[in-house]
Amino acid sequence: MKRKSIIGCGVMMWLSAVLLTGCGTVQGKDASQIKQGNLALGVSVHDPSVVKSEDSYYIFGSHMEAAQSTDLINWKSFASGVNAANPLFDNLFDESMEAFAYVGEYVEGGYAVWAPDVIYNKAMGKWVMYFSTSHDWRTSNICFATADEITGPYSYADTLLYSGFTSMTVDKTNFHEIMGEDAKASDYIQSAEYNHLNYPNCIDPTVFYDKDGKMWIVYGSWSGGIWLLELDEATGYPIHPEADEAAHVDKYFGKYLIGGLHNSCEGPYIFYDEESAYYYLLVSYGGLTREGGYQIRCYRSEQVDGPYLDASGQTFDYVSDHSELGVKMMGNYMLPSLKTAYMAPGHCSALVDDDGKMYLVYHQRFDSGSEYHEPRVHQMFRNKEGWLVAAPFAAGTESSKEGGYGKKDIEGKWYLLNHGTDIGAEIHAAEAVTLKGGSVSGGNFNGSYELEEGTSYMNMVLDDITYSGVVIDMTDEAGNMVRCFMAVGGNNQTVWAVMYI
Repeated sequence: MKRKSIIGCGVMMWLSAVLLTGCGTVQGKDASQIKQGNLALGVSVHDPSVVKSEDSYYIFGSHMEAAQSTDLINWKSFASGVNAANPLFDNLFDESMEAFAYVGEYVEGGYAVWAPDVIYNKAMGKWVMYFSTSHDWRTSNICFATADEITGPYSYADTLLYSGFTSMTVDKTNFHEIMGEDAKASDYIQSAEYNHLNYPNCIDPTVFYDKDGKMWIVYGSWSGGIWLLELDEATGYPIHPEADEAAHVDKYFGKYLIGGLHNSCEGPYIFYDEESAYYYLLVSYGGLTREGGYQIRCYRSEQVDGPYLDASGQTFDYVSDHSELGVKMMGNYMLPSLKTAYMAPGHCSALVDDDGKMYLVYHQRFDSGSEYHEPRVHQMFRNKEGWLVAAPFAAGTESSKEGGYGKKDIEGKWYLLNHGTDIGAEIHAAEAVTLKGGSVSGGNFNGSYELEEGTSYMNMVLDDITYSGVVIDMTDEAGNMVRCFMAVGGNNQTVWAVMYI
């Protein structure tokens, strides 16, 4: 890792800060003393879905982009571009062009190959990629392809689900094959158009195993929300359930989970965490552009098919304003050690590594005046209630103090920000605050904190809202040794605080 050379020096700086604190000096640096820098990878993978094979990590993204890493920091591209020369597929652009037979070219030109997810199917003994092709914001389909090696080449196998159909186009889909020849496509059509407010746009698939070894696919973007279908592990195809209107189960599309009415909600990712015994559903709100308000939200459930609830105990169904629903893990933010603010983080995936560490993987834009983006990996932690919080800086050197933290470890100058629940272009910038004797003061923040001594758990109360969180130590992207606090409130807001040591 590139930051290893910094760690030894950083530890000495940390020890010096502790000694000075003992002499009465407040620990924590002023902004003028903080080194600035941003992580620059030089690799661009949109909608990255992460998977590990042996000792390497792989991310697969939209536009047939893919990259490999051995440390989750340095990535090397091995596939790029929607064309027949891309080694990721061997038959996607064969003469039949079956993956595009229904959708054709994208409305803005070219062919859309979006948001793949790769999983090793144990029963098939194959690497299987689920991906979407699309014509517009509702006319799409989900396909799958198989390979013997994780890097491919993948062979297109079939198209599984279709959306955006009308009475004139439904015969180009597998609707009647699944539903029966007498099934009425009109049930999915409103005013001669596909009812996108209540039924999904078939893109953004993620495939996963549940705690009992069953395989599932979760998918959807805006439109009628996020949906779930069980898969037949032996074939990779969906198992279409019997319809149950009361339970929000549709025979063709599966189980409705959250979203709908064309509210922003896309890129669903579900994974099961054995320690907390929860299924976590991660989604993105907002528009994916730099100033579109893209952000990462979290729900959880004890059952794979829901209900998925947020920290306020609510789910996200057919509402006119969803901004306060779902734990906002991160949005646009600026910290003192960053040269450029980070914007529009989203379309994430997650990895539970062999050592049990959890990582959040997503694409990140910047306050740079362009739409350039790069993948990011941040380690995640559970607060005492089992909600996920992400470290403020890229993964690599995170640790908790052996034996836990004491009061003197927390007192000093911090930089605090609240991600709020807004969906917009605002950048949440950290403000200098002082933590001392259980009180928080400075900037627009006044409140209190309580450390569970000998552990990494700490609560902070701001405006009568309790934020439950975790304290960690790490090196930031500019090489500063930092102490970080990440916490979730019952209002679905996440606060971050950073002390530069």
